[in-house]
Amino acid sequence: MATVTADNPAAKVWLADGDNTVVVALSKKTADSYAFNVQPGMCDLPDTSGNTFSADGTLEYAASDKSYATVTPGCALNPATGLAQPYVHLVDNGNYILNVSVNGVALTQLSSTRPHTPVFLSAGPNVISAANGYVSIDYYVRDGGDGTCILP
Repeated sequence: MATVTADNPAAKVWLADGDNTVVVALSKKTADSYAFNVQPGMCDLPDTSGNTFSADGTLEYAASDKSYATVTPGCALNPATGLAQPYVHLVDNGNYILNVSVNGVALTQLSSTRPHTPVFLSAGPNVISAANGYVSIDYYVRDGGDGTCILP
């Protein structure tokens, strides 16, 4: 599936529900194996199947049509961490009040006076939500890679 080296010391391995075995080949003759049991629903990502994409593929619109997000992450200096990080842009698609969070941590609130925000991505899968009270929740899933990027 992947080759790890000193320069690239990690690889993502997606596991299915149930029993899984990951084999790590140390050489052509030696391998270690690791057993994992994944409980159903343990790491389920939210359903985004109702979301649609713009004709050019640059924007993802939520099923509720209350928000949209850029698809391909950009790279910017995150003022909170002082580091260059990948980010996507989340936009309120109307005059809604949307409570925005990333990976379950509250980020900001969007409204007619603040209709958009950058959402900085952590390493690995990121779940971005935009909740319109109890009426609807929009979800977006973005991969933050290793959580770093190089500024242009």
